[in-house]
Formats: sequence, structure tokens, C-alpha cells
Amino acid sequence: MTLTVDVTEHGAWTVLSIKGELDLVSSPVVRRRVHDAVADGRHDVVLDLSQVLFCDSSGVGVLIAARRLLHSCRGRLRLILPARGAVEGSHVNRVMSALGVRRLFTVYADVAAATGDDAEPLSA
Repeated sequence: MTLTVDVTEHGAWTVLSIKGELDLVSSPVVRRRVHDAVADGRHDVVLDLSQVLFCDSSGVGVLIAARRLLHSCRGRLRLILPARGAVEGSHVNRVMSALGVRRLFTVYADVAAATGDDAEPLSA
């Protein structure tokens, strides 16, 4: 399965909607898109992972690198993961939890919540 990344703007937020498998082969695409957003002066980024069906450690590494990059430029990174019990995309949440990195990220249920000013993040 190929990976696609669609980029949209929601107010101050750049939303990267990722669909497919986030692995060793495809993770450089996501890394490049995050770097492109920052290079364009967009420091508030949402990674919508709700359509990611598989994620390995290199995919998680890209998420951690994105967090570090945005932190270094005083930006913000938010993730969208499927709600608990959702079948599609729940693999990412399990992998992040198993690796002990889920708590490092601010996670929201959908784009509206992630780009809103008053939305509460989901608990780890």
C-alpha cells in the first residue's frame, strides 16, 4: 500500500492528512512534508494519523523528530488518532503506547478538535 499525504490549512494550523502505511520506506515522505511546512513558516502542525493502517518504529521516529523540530522553532504539533475501539488506524496508537512514547504527544479525536482553540486533548 502506498502512502499519501494531503496538506490543508485550517486557520493557523497546517494539517497533514496521512493515509496508508508509515514505515521505513514511506516515513521520509512525512518527514519531508513536515520540514516543508516549517520552511514555509508554518509552525503549528497537525498530523492526522486516523487513516494510517500500519506504523513501524521508523514511523514513530518521524513523529518524534517532527515533535523535536516544531519544539525547536517554538511551534506546536498535534496528532489525530482514532478514538478508542476504532478498528481503522488503531495500530498507531498501540505501537506508540507499546514504545512508551504516546504520552509525549498531544492527541485529538479529529481535525476540528485539533485545530480549535478550546478543544481538550484525549488522555494518554
